[in-house]
Parts: sequence; C-alpha cells; structure tokens
Amino acid sequence: MKQEMTSADVSAIVAELSTGGNSLIDGKIEKIYQTAENEIRINLYIHKRGRDDLIIESGKRLHLSKYLKESPKIPQGFPMLLRKHIMGGRITFIEQHQFDRIVKIGIIRGGEETILVAELFSRGNIILLDKNEKIILPFKPVTFKDRRIRSGETYELPAEQYNPLKTSVDEIKMVCRDSDKDIIRTLANNFNLGGLYSEEVFKRCAVDKSKPAKELTDAEFEQIHAAISEMLAPIQSGNFKPALVLKEIKNSKDKKAETDSSSISKIQTMPQTQTTEPQTQTAAPQSIHQNAIAPDASVSDTAAQKEEKPAFVLPDGFEIFDVVAFDLVQYKAFSQIPMASFSEALDETFGKASLNAIVVKKEEVKHEKKLGVYERRLKQQTETMAKFDREIEKNTKIAETIYAHYSFIESVLSVFSASREKGYSWDEIIRIINDAKKEKKNDIVMSIVSIQPADASVTLDLKECKAVLDIRKTIPQNANVYYDAAKKFMKKKEGAKKAILDTQAALDKKDKDKDKKSASTYVLKRKKHWYDRFKWFYSSDGFLVVGGRDSDTNEEIFKKYMEKRDLVFHTQMPGAPLTVIKTEGREVPPTTLMEAATFAVSHSSLWKGKKASGDCYMIKAEQVSKTPESGEYVTKGSFIIRGERQYFNDVALELAVGLELDDETRIIGGPISAVKARAKHVIEVIPGKFNQNDLSKKIYRLYMNEVKDQKFLKQISSPDLIAMAMPPGESDIRSGPDGKMPVEESGE
Repeated sequence: MKQEMTSADVSAIVAELSTGGNSLIDGKIEKIYQTAENEIRINLYIHKRGRDDLIIESGKRLHLSKYLKESPKIPQGFPMLLRKHIMGGRITFIEQHQFDRIVKIGIIRGGEETILVAELFSRGNIILLDKNEKIILPFKPVTFKDRRIRSGETYELPAEQYNPLKTSVDEIKMVCRDSDKDIIRTLANNFNLGGLYSEEVFKRCAVDKSKPAKELTDAEFEQIHAAISEMLAPIQSGNFKPALVLKEIKNSKDKKAETDSSSISKIQTMPQTQTTEPQTQTAAPQSIHQNAIAPDASVSDTAAQKEEKPAFVLPDGFEIFDVVAFDLVQYKAFSQIPMASFSEALDETFGKASLNAIVVKKEEVKHEKKLGVYERRLKQQTETMAKFDREIEKNTKIAETIYAHYSFIESVLSVFSASREKGYSWDEIIRIINDAKKEKKNDIVMSIVSIQPADASVTLDLKECKAVLDIRKTIPQNANVYYDAAKKFMKKKEGAKKAILDTQAALDKKDKDKDKKSASTYVLKRKKHWYDRFKWFYSSDGFLVVGGRDSDTNEEIFKKYMEKRDLVFHTQMPGAPLTVIKTEGREVPPTTLMEAATFAVSHSSLWKGKKASGDCYMIKAEQVSKTPESGEYVTKGSFIIRGERQYFNDVALELAVGLELDDETRIIGGPISAVKARAKHVIEVIPGKFNQNDLSKKIYRLYMNEVKDQKFLKQISSPDLIAMAMPPGESDIRSGPDGKMPVEESGE
C-alpha cells in the first residue's frame, strides 16, 4: 500500500479542495487537535455543507477524513497556539508550491493574514507563517544544513526543481544534457515525478527508459514532453477520475478461482454524507463537561456525525494497492473501484489504515497491561533472545562471506593500502572513487558503499551482505571481528536462556502460591508508602491521587511531592485538601478527573456542612504558588492560584471504603468507582449524623460478618484505620458491603 502522497497526488487534492463541490475556500476554522505524533486535525464549518475535518500529517498526507482518532483530553502546545492565531478564521486559498509536496493554506481572521504550510515530503513539517512568511511557530523546530525551521526565522522553501506542468522541451533537454543517469531516473529526480509517474511516461511513449539521458535525440525529447503533458492533463483541466487500485492477495483463503473484474466495477461509490447540524463545541472555559473532563472532547459527537455507510465494499481476496486521481496506463489490468472524490479515496487508503493502527496498538497495550510481572518479563526476555539469534546469524554470515570473497576483498584492501602508502589523503581517495563510479566499469569501485576515514575502514557490498572492513587488518582479522561479535551474542544468549528458566520457575511458583492462597486463609501483606500519611486513593485508571489532612500536610505535598506535570484540584470554598493527581507524564482520562473532583469536594468542609454536592476546579501544578501579590500574605496551607481554571460543578459528595486483598491487604477509601475497582466488601458513605469514630466502629462490625479471620481483619482495618480513610465530619452508610444493606439499616 502507498506510504505517502506523490507530487501529482498533492496537485490533485489541492485542485479538489480549492474549487468545485469539495472546496474548502471560505470554510471557517473551529477547533484544532493534535491526534498523533506528526498529525493535526482541523475541524471546519463549510457554508451549506456543514462540518468536516481536514487531516494534515507532516511528511505523508492531507485530505478530508471521516476516520477520526480520539482527541487528547489535555491539548498540546502546537494546536493550542494554532487556535490562538487561526481559530475562527476563514480559508482564503489553498495552493501547491510549484510541483512540490508543499501545500500553503491562506487564512484570514479579523483582518490578520496567516499561512499554514504543510510539508508532505520526508522529514516534512507543519508551519504557521505570518503574511510576510516569517515563522510564527513550527510543529517541530529543526535546523538543516541549508534551512532553519524555527520561530522568528523567515521561512525558506526547499531547493526548487523543474515543474513538469510548465516545463518546455528545451528545459528537459538542458537538464538531460547535464545528467549522468538514465532518462527515467533523471525525470524522477529532477522533475518531481517520482518512480510511479516516471514509469507512466514511458508507458505512453516509445523511448527506452534505460537509455542515458544525455544520448536522447530531439525526437525522443518531443515524445517525452508529449507523454508528460498527456499524463498530467487531468491536473490542468481538473477532470479527475479518483479510484482505488486493487491487488489480489496471494494465498488468500478467500480468493476465488476466478474473479470477474466487471463485478468489481459494478460496486457503486457512495458519496460522503455531510451533516448540516452545527456541533456545540465552544462554551465558557469554566464548563465542567467541555473543559475539565474532556477539554478537547469532540470525538463522540464528531464520530456520530461521521458515522455512515462505507464508501465501498472491498471484494474478497483483494487489498488496496494504490490510490490515483486519474487513469494510469500501467494500472489498466488492475481491478479498480471508482470513488466520489480524491479526498475520499485518500481517506480510505491513509485515514482508515492510520485509525486501524491505533486500534491495534491499544489492543496490544491492553493485553500488555493484563500480563503479570513475570509474564511481562518472560515476554521481554523471549524477544531479547530472538534479537540475539538475529545478531548471531548476521555476524556469522558476514564473517563467512568475507572468506567466500577472499581474493576480491584482498584486492580492495591492497588498493586502499597502496594509496595511503603513496601519500594520498582520504579526501583525494574519496574523490577518485566517486569519479570512477560514474564510469560504472570497475567492480572494486562499484562495490564500495562508503568510506570511514576516522577509523580507516571501508564498507563493501558483497551481494550477500554488506561488511565494514578495516584496511589496516588482514582478511582473517576482519572476519574475526564478526566472529567475536557472534560469540559475544552467544554468551548473552546463554544468560538469556538462564533468565528465562528462572522467570518460568518464578511464574510456576506464583501459580502454585496462588492456588494455595485460594484454598487457605488470607495472608497479611503490608508495605510502607510515602503517601500513607496523607489522604489518598488510586483511581480506576491507576493514577495515584493524594490530598492533605491539614495545613501542614498541604504544605508538605506542595513542597515535596507536587511536580509541574501534575494536576491539582481544590474547592471554591476554603477548608479543603490540596488534591494532586500524580500524572507521571501520562494523559489523564476523564474517569480519573471526575474521581479526583469527587475526592476533593468530599474531603472538604462541604461534608461537615452536610451538603449533597459541591463545586471544585482543576488547574495545572505550575499555576499553584506561595508567592503573594505585593502587600499580601499567604497563610500556612494556603496558596495563590493564577491562570485559567477548569470547573467541575455539582459534584456529588459520596465516598466509599473497602478491603484491598490482592497485592496488598489494607483498608482503602476514596470515590466509589475507584474503590470498587480495587477492593472487596465496599461500603458507601454520605454526609449524615454519626461522628467519625462511631461510624468507623459500625463499619468494622459489618466487616466482621464478611471476613471470618478476625485477627487478620483487625490488622488491616481496625476502627482507627477505617477512621483515617473517612471524610471529616458526620457521616452515614448509604449501602453496606457490596450493596447488601439497605440505607435504613445504617442507623442504630
């Protein structure tokens, strides 16, 4: 399947998105998301068509898409800055630079003009420019030998090549007269045609593609120019015939003995349905649903809008081989499926594959999380063993190949040694070899891949493999370098074998212990943690959330344990713990955010006030400070909050306690969903009439009915330990262990 768009593809998609029914001109830019490492999604509103999504993946693709990845819950820097500059703006133009894989999108907002550049070539970028083409911000700041892509720099385009849409016969002649390559490679490299379209040129004319470019006749140049013009005519006229080119899957179980290509042509393309109902996306920055739980959440809504019938049905035994904007002679014998638009064809090729790759990756991660410590270790050790086997095989093969080409390599090394003895510098040797390579006559010269002067070595292509050889060593010494490397990997492999056996033994022991544990009484497992002296819980998603018990522990969390990458919660009213989600640099899901909000309001003075719900807000750790404004004073346990806050409104005051009996044995408290994810015998509590000590005793008595080993129960959940997990103030039991007890039975 095609890995990236060609220059001709870029010309076609630019033409399609700038004119006609699929035009994005005057489209309004709404939200922008970064949905992958090199990818952004721009949500657009087009008059009379509704919403659509433009995908730009640097170095690869640009098209409208219905295969949308999930938006990140916490927006990243680049899309946030794009929102600042172009959100609410309108698209004024979309154009291709020359015939290169560079697209410029003009935007105007409030009279201010900007240009979004999408570089779709290898190592490309996405760059926002001002109207003078000065860089406002690049997706990835980089410095090349001849270009700097950094904020404040003037944007410099890559070195231009000839544009085949405008190239004359005389220009083709001029380039070819100076070329030392055959004609097909000259067209591919100097006219941005690439391999596919260079091949197509010679399918349309009678010129020998392997003929040296400088030896062509005037008549042959005329034929080539005519073939290029004929091939690219659809781009000039905008008369496209987008299609998916199919390839039969070899050895497919579903492959039929005979596939009638006419049956494929009968498949009708279903044009993409556009929704005209506006999507509610912008609200006050303090809205709980839009900013706190999912600040970038448009996925479910957008997905619902985009959900529609498939554009086509892929026939059994076939896969997508390529995507084209117009007919190519070389694909005449291939089965094809016509598409309603080139953007839709690109989306079925790139967008669907990209989304599927994310789904597969999530499944792999999900499976990895299910593995225990020993299972995960065994998997890694097995993969390492396979890597050692590959290295042993590779190094042994190179050593044996060196001996198999003994006389040839001896000739190569003697040439280098003689040249150095005669006083030739490495630069002179490299220049002589490069000149000789142009003649393509000397086998020794043609076998040289590269020369490394720093360690006096040369890399040779020996057909079976490539070998790096030191010219100061003999052939046996060079071969021994690879044999020694193979031996080292053999020793490592032996160590890996032993490690695998040890891990397998530990895994077997764990399984046996697990069987014994299930048939016996509970085993006490206690560990000391730094967070034990604070209020804490682990969220349903595995994030540690901590909060202070008083002003001293609030201060301690702030000074010792809060990091810039963490998220902080606090209530609107004073008298609440400084609640911190320890993110460890990971993206925090909405479930954890809501659980942290519940934790913050439930451990605040709102509980003492017997409120049913309360409000709190979320901020980044870097917004929390102990530095007051001039003339002000900050008391112990209090903090200064600066910047925008994301609010959680009407959060229910409710908590739970439960017995964790797996990796650790202890009483745990926290939001109901978080406790249920990790504990057994869960008891839910709400603001009520019993003080902390009395209710802790009631809960302990309920646990005595559930856990028969009373000694074990007291060690992990005595009334004092239960009290430490409870909220401040008076409480009541809403439901007993695992919901068995009705609400009315909680009183005495």
